Amino acid sequence: MTNDNTALRNKELAMRGFAEFTAGNIDALRTLLHDNFLEHSPGNPSGKDAFLEFIAQAPVAGATLELARVIADDEYVVMHYRMILPGETEPDQAVVDIWRMVDGKIVEHWDVMQPVPEPVQIPHGMF
Repeated sequence: MTNDNTALRNKELAMRGFAEFTAGNIDALRTLLHDNFLEHSPGNPSGKDAFLEFIAQAPVAGATLELARVIADDEYVVMHYRMILPGETEPDQAVVDIWRMVDGKIVEHWDVMQPVPEPVQIPHGMF
């Protein structure tokens, strides 16, 4: 059962954090991440401090992120966006982040990424 107030609050928090992060303020995540943050993506560390240190050095920190949509349901917020790495000759990445939030803090994260195919391969678009 969806709690619209919780979903809306979590969506707003996630969108504000995304906007700050894309503007270069990685430290804005410090207020959003729970101390016992759990990361489910391979190679990414769990724990607030370890994750922040990791993400500050990751390619996403210097990328252009173009948000396409945000979906929120209860404690989950899903963000779908294009990641454009600076100076890369590789294709852009389509990214879906799934955040689980409790009491205004991100407690878990999953993501799925794939290269954006050539337009001829996806006539209806990726985003």
